[in-house]
Amino acid sequence: MGYLWQRNCPEAWGEWLDERRAGVPGLINVASNKPKKHQELKASKSKKPLCKHTEDALRNYFASLNGDRPGDLYDLVLGEVERPLFKAVMDYTDGNQSQAAGILGINRGTLRKKLRTYSLIH
Repeated sequence: MGYLWQRNCPEAWGEWLDERRAGVPGLINVASNKPKKHQELKASKSKKPLCKHTEDALRNYFASLNGDRPGDLYDLVLGEVERPLFKAVMDYTDGNQSQAAGILGINRGTLRKKLRTYSLIH
C-alpha cells in the first residue's frame, strides 16, 4: 500500500501551482494592472514533481541512517518545507501578510505565528 506521501502525489504539481497562483486575487499591481514581478517557482529541467523530490530526499535520508531510528521526522520534514514555502510566498507578496495568508489558505494569525517560528519576522 505504501506511505500516504507515496499514494497522494500530484503528478502535475507545477501546473497546479501555476493555476493556483494565477487564480489568487491580490497579486496584481494596482497601479499598472500587471502581475507583480517575482521570482518564479520553476520546476527543474526534468519537470520532476515536488513529491518525487520529497520521496528521493526521504529515501536518501533513511539510507544515511545506517539502521538507526530517526527521531522527530515529522517536525524535521515540516521545518524543511514550511520555512522556504513561507519565505517564497512572503517574497511573492512583497511582505503583505494578508495576501500571503490568502495564497497559503491559512489564517493571518497562523501565518504570523509561523513567520515568528522560522524567524522570518520579529
